Amino acid sequence: MNNLKDISYLQMAYGLAEKAIGWASPNPYVGAVIVRRDVVVGEGYHERPGKPHAEVLALQKAGSLSQNSTAYTNLEPCVHWGKTPPCVEALLQARIGKVVISDFDPNPLVSNKGVKKLKEAGIAVSTGLLREKNRGLNETYIKYITKKIPFVAAKAAISLDGKLATHIFSSQWISSSETRKYIHLLRGEFDALMIGVNTLIKDDPLLTIRHSNWRRKHLVRIILDSHLRFPLKSRILSTLSQGKILVFTLKNAPQRKVDALQIKGVQVIPLSSRRVDLDKVLSWLGKHEISSVLVEGGGRLLTALLEEKLADKIFVTLSPKLIGGITAPSLLQGKGADFIKDSLALKRTHSFQIDEDIIMEGYF
Repeated sequence: MNNLKDISYLQMAYGLAEKAIGWASPNPYVGAVIVRRDVVVGEGYHERPGKPHAEVLALQKAGSLSQNSTAYTNLEPCVHWGKTPPCVEALLQARIGKVVISDFDPNPLVSNKGVKKLKEAGIAVSTGLLREKNRGLNETYIKYITKKIPFVAAKAAISLDGKLATHIFSSQWISSSETRKYIHLLRGEFDALMIGVNTLIKDDPLLTIRHSNWRRKHLVRIILDSHLRFPLKSRILSTLSQGKILVFTLKNAPQRKVDALQIKGVQVIPLSSRRVDLDKVLSWLGKHEISSVLVEGGGRLLTALLEEKLADKIFVTLSPKLIGGITAPSLLQGKGADFIKDSLALKRTHSFQIDEDIIMEGYF
């Protein structure tokens, strides 16, 4: 019976944590609930970096009722000073009686240390309930904090025969207008969008979020451009108020073009390699606290990402259209697999329908 109560209160904590999706990065999504004698007396979630953590907000709302109560949270309370004080200290000062935690924090500065300190203070601690739910909710944070590079999701809109565009590279629009609204909703869950320069030149995208849920959301836009072919009249240059534009290029890129882009407010990052190395790009992004990236094309970039096994997840919108054409670009190009056993297999797949389009999500 207690287990069922604990699960129900943890579910409340998760409901709070989910409000932070797309906003709290690079921090984890955390919710907390304080319960005294089966009554919720405090709740909170971590809204933004630098703002109070979930446990602290919940304790503030509970006030003196926190004493001998139970705190529920989806992630182990922190024990270190960052932009805010450690949550474990707040729990100790409030004289909490018990803490129920879904999962340990994978951050080496916190992992097991928060639970250990609570137990050493004589507080009862329970861990493990709904652990997999936390690992799904905080998949971007877990990848970022353990690997020091962003969680990478690929996104592609394809026809029934697997084409990204026609043979003359026309792609507007393969998916329906309702599906495109869903993609704008999805964009907001990430820190950054990434495309290759060919997509910039051919489609001239804005790479902004046009959805009511994300009115104040700023997205970092990333362009991979080895030879700095970025057109200086691109529409995206009019959207700098909606997020930074980063261009990764090579060190021998024309300095005149570098200067022209920088004058317009674009950040140009030269790499010392023969090509724009995806590993180096992801490493740079991780060092600059970009914890998640949605890659939207084109075909060459998506192929490189998949062949180099750098994508963690993929979203494919499949539209009931047949485009045809041997030279029309497809989702996965390159040499391709010799045998079916060598193909890239998706795990934990999930699909649903919007209008006549099928949306499939899966992990590598």
